[in-house]
Amino acid sequence: MTTPFALDAEQRAWCAELRGLAAERLRPLAERGEPGRVNRPLVEALGELGLLARLFPADAPVRAMELCLLRESLARECTEAETALALQGLGAYPVAQSGTPAQRSRWLPEVVAGRAVAAFALSEPEAGSDAAALRLRAEPDGDGWRLSGGKTWISNAPEADLCTVFARTGEAPGARGVTAFLVPGDRAGLSGDHLDMLSPHPIGSLTFDAVPVGPADVLGEVGGGFRVAMRTLDLFRPSVGAFAVGMARSALAAAVAHAGRRRAFGGPLKDLQAVSHQLAEMATRTEAAALLVYAAASAYDAGEPGIAGRAAMAKLLATETAQYVVDAAVQIHGARALQRGHLLEHLYREVRAPRVYEGATEVQRTIIAKELYR
Repeated sequence: MTTPFALDAEQRAWCAELRGLAAERLRPLAERGEPGRVNRPLVEALGELGLLARLFPADAPVRAMELCLLRESLARECTEAETALALQGLGAYPVAQSGTPAQRSRWLPEVVAGRAVAAFALSEPEAGSDAAALRLRAEPDGDGWRLSGGKTWISNAPEADLCTVFARTGEAPGARGVTAFLVPGDRAGLSGDHLDMLSPHPIGSLTFDAVPVGPADVLGEVGGGFRVAMRTLDLFRPSVGAFAVGMARSALAAAVAHAGRRRAFGGPLKDLQAVSHQLAEMATRTEAAALLVYAAASAYDAGEPGIAGRAAMAKLLATETAQYVVDAAVQIHGARALQRGHLLEHLYREVRAPRVYEGATEVQRTIIAKELYR
């Protein structure tokens, strides 16, 4: 087991620096973006500031703790910047993890610079939480394959420049027979549509009409695609929790400030026991979620066993906590928090999706239960 964790002075200073960059440099770009569309100036700024390079260090794999602190810090000041960075990591990490030297040299410099937008194409209309049920077909064609079918609820689709695509190359049931492919966004036969979702970041569908892929497009081994997907998700699940913690901290700070200055019933709201106890509960749950996220990230970096279960616990508790904290903050603010453009109105829309993507809450509980009997 990892020891109880607290951030050191250097980590706290770095987090403060990240929050400053997000507020001063990234938030103005995010505000000029179009909801539901890729904000390329924002992605390029993440590259120029060196933040994307943190996801793909040249000399070693990315550390889960650094990824979590990065996502939490950005989320406190600019959720759009956090999500743009995370999607670059999710879409391109399989290339860094399992790609050939040629694949890595072609795409990773472009991703790190913010010039190429990445997507992680796993979910399908009938294979969301049950990812092993995917049906996208990779039909043999000479020494390669033709991809036929569709993907949906894919972040950065259909605008992504490169897509990590998971397709069935074998007839074996479940996870067996799935292969990961690196598919450029301009490949013949690939098209897609934007989806109008509650979450403001870009999400769309992809349609594969006999899209040609060859051995040079395979990520890892033929038939080993599910392992590529799970290794990626094991790294990113705790950091989804970090994103949620960042939103919870932002909502808590707003609620504390509002309750301190808003007067009602002869005094500030904070003097009402119902409000003060609510704030105490919000703070306690947020801190507990943060510690579980940090512990999971620390365990991942230390190579400890049971990472899947610990990552699932972190995502489960942090995303459910963030939903509670944001909702409670809205309640403390009252009607003003429901006005379009208010911080909490924005967070209220943002906070719902993480309880679903990269494995819904119910899937995380299933993973945790299975780990108990492993």
